[in-house]
Amino acid sequence: MLMLVLATVGFALNFWAWSLLSPLGPLFKNRLGLGAFEQGLVVAVPVMVGSVGRIPVGALTDRFGGRVMFPALSALTIVPVLFLGLFGNESLIALLIGGFFLGLGGTVFAVGVPFVNAWFPPHRRGLAIGIFGAGMGGTALSALTAVQLVDAGGIATPFVVTALVLALYAVVSAILLRNAPGRSVPTGSLARRLGDTARLSATWEASWLYTIAFGGYVAFSVYLPAYLETAYGLAPADAANRMAGFVLLAVLMRPVGGWLSDQVGPLWVLAGSYAVVTVTAAAQAFTPDLMPVGTIAFLAMAVALGAGSGAVFALVALLSPPTMVGSVTGVVGAAGGLGGFLPPLIMGAVYGAFDSYALGLAALAVVAAATLAVTLTTVRHSLRAHEEGHDRLTDAPAGPHA
Repeated sequence: MLMLVLATVGFALNFWAWSLLSPLGPLFKNRLGLGAFEQGLVVAVPVMVGSVGRIPVGALTDRFGGRVMFPALSALTIVPVLFLGLFGNESLIALLIGGFFLGLGGTVFAVGVPFVNAWFPPHRRGLAIGIFGAGMGGTALSALTAVQLVDAGGIATPFVVTALVLALYAVVSAILLRNAPGRSVPTGSLARRLGDTARLSATWEASWLYTIAFGGYVAFSVYLPAYLETAYGLAPADAANRMAGFVLLAVLMRPVGGWLSDQVGPLWVLAGSYAVVTVTAAAQAFTPDLMPVGTIAFLAMAVALGAGSGAVFALVALLSPPTMVGSVTGVVGAAGGLGGFLPPLIMGAVYGAFDSYALGLAALAVVAAATLAVTLTTVRHSLRAHEEGHDRLTDAPAGPHA
């Protein structure tokens, strides 16, 4: 349990650092006279790097383990955090350079999943990985504290505070973290192992599922305030509070989705999640009254997307060879992180063209329905093949040295 707690705390703290630029975007816009595109670029660069960077970091975690990777990434992330706080906030170029390396903090997700996976037996991995996944709520730490710390002590304050906390965690994790006994260590080069990961069907099945589940969560956490203000005329503060409720519910449902996967299997949790998203997105395409139908629809979507995100990595733990969990997690995590950026762009384009969000939400319903079909066919077949292979190994006669 200590290993799970340390991993979850490390995930949350690194995500706190990773998302520092987002709540401070308006401040940089005013200080440096940035345009809307430039402000968006400042926020997007660490997110993109943190998502794509999970691919090599996951493969490195398979090789070196979380015992090395957690403190190493936490310590390395301190460098861009301090650069941005002390030197890199005076120009757009400096912000982009610092933001690029700040993306390191976002790669820590690909460290925690294989680390936690190795510590727990198969029937408990869904809940354990779900609890770890709730560390994504670390982005809320940045949203809640960054502006207040600037007001209290100046532009450098949130960066210095975050760097100090990361340094403390790096030291504590270096002392206390241990890799699971009997952890499988892969052989071969990084390039070869990434190639093997790309040839694994489970990698692409889980990537698609996570793109819709976690990508949907990211998209709504970014775009929901704008949608509520435009479609329902809510005040910005009211819309932001409703978005916070959506995010909190989705985060809380992630470990629940993992626990349910342990009980009934990830297939049925995923199928239920995508079915709910299909129905609620279709209903919301008609822009029903916010109370009660619209509110119920969005809360149900938060439940489904959160539970589905937790179930995906219960699936990864089942279908991935032990020496490849980190590599697969890296690719799947990258797909989910990148999957959150396309839907807001589509929604904005649809509204600009038709003065309505209906087609965008209808498209989400169609994509969710297609994902439900993939879950009940392709993913179900993969799970059945895995179970049959496991049964054959279990029933095989013992060798002469058994």
